[in-house]
Order: sequence, then C-alpha cells, then structure tokens
Amino acid sequence: MRILVACEESQAVTKELRKLGHEAFSCDIEPCSGGHPEWHIQDDAIKTAYGEHWDMMIAHPPCTYLSVSGLHWNKRIPGRAEKTEQALKFVKKLMDAPIDKIAIENPVSCISTRIRKPDQTIQPWEFGHPESKATCLWLKNLPLLKPTDYADWKQYRCRCGGVFEAELGKYGCPNCGADYGAAKPLWDNQTKSGQNKLSPSKDRAKLRSKTYPGIAKAIAEQWAGNGW
Repeated sequence: MRILVACEESQAVTKELRKLGHEAFSCDIEPCSGGHPEWHIQDDAIKTAYGEHWDMMIAHPPCTYLSVSGLHWNKRIPGRAEKTEQALKFVKKLMDAPIDKIAIENPVSCISTRIRKPDQTIQPWEFGHPESKATCLWLKNLPLLKPTDYADWKQYRCRCGGVFEAELGKYGCPNCGADYGAAKPLWDNQTKSGQNKLSPSKDRAKLRSKTYPGIAKAIAEQWAGNGW
C-alpha cells in the first residue's frame, strides 16, 4: 500500500510500515529526524494528502492549540483562540481527505467536542511502555487498535502526596492509611503529582509528540499487516 504518515518528522510509524514492505512516506513542514530523508516529504500535509494518491493516511496533527490542557490560555493570550480555530479546520481537512483508510491521532482535545468524539483512546502502558499519555484515535475504515503488552508500574501515588511501592497495593499508603481512598499508579514519565516529567524547553512539544515504538509497531502490524 501507499501510505502517508502526515505531520510526522520522527518517522517512527513510517519506519515500521517500511519494514512490512509498504511504500510509506512521512510528511511534515520540518525536516525529518528519523534518519531516512528519502522517505520524507517536507511539505504541507493537506497539499500532500489531496495532491497524490494514497491508500491510507495516519495523521498526527499538532496539538498545541487543540489539547484541553492548554485551552484555558485562549482567554488569556490574544489571538490564541483564532489559532485553535485554524487547527480545527486543519484536522477537519485531514479527516475529509479523499483517502480510503484514515487515522487521526491526538491527545485529549477539543476535536472531541468541536468535530466528533474519538473512536478509541489508548495508553502507552497498553503497548509495553510503563508510561501514561492518553491518546485519542479518530478512525475511518480501520479497526480499533488492540493492546499488545500491558506494562506494570512500580509505585503508587496517593492523593495525600505520598508515594509508595506497588507491592503494598493501592490502599497501602503508609502516610494516610488509605484515608484518601485508592492511590493511582505512578508511571515512569510522571512526577509525584502526576505531571509529565519533561521540563519546559523549546523542544518539549516535539519530544512529547513522538510516537512510542510499541504503538508505532502496533499501528503498522494491525492496520497494514498481512490482513490488509
């Protein structure tokens, strides 16, 4: 199949698709960092999706102005709300591309309320990575992704602020004795308060947007494997 991986500079999904023999290309306005410029189209994703024939498109539109975690800034920063509207139009254009099979990937975002609810929400820990990052999928003519490898967590974090070993169980907080109820898993990419460990930097958004290898492998095998 000829497959477009839109808004992907890391080439994580593209490389997995290439392993299966597909004519897959990453596409982004930025140069690729995945080491295969011969598989990269440095151009506008909409222009590429509508300008050539593709059997499938897997798109990762930028989430900066879509993610619910940042929408509160729309009322505080002049012009930011307009950028959210532009981002939504970009997503809708990708969804409406003349391609038979389409997947749109994004974190929990206003796409759900402004366009439509996602078909599925996945987590890295369902694909072998002991980390937490809810990722939504909007699908066209593609099946739901099936988890491949459930990862374990090593610690719990309690609402009282305590962090303790997973072997004590979710009600085993030594600080409060479970007065605050069940504790939540503390994943490898989280601080004790549950926030992402990545510190603010100019590359933070790019680093957080990279596709986990386990998810990239599942996408390739389940959506473009022998059954397709």
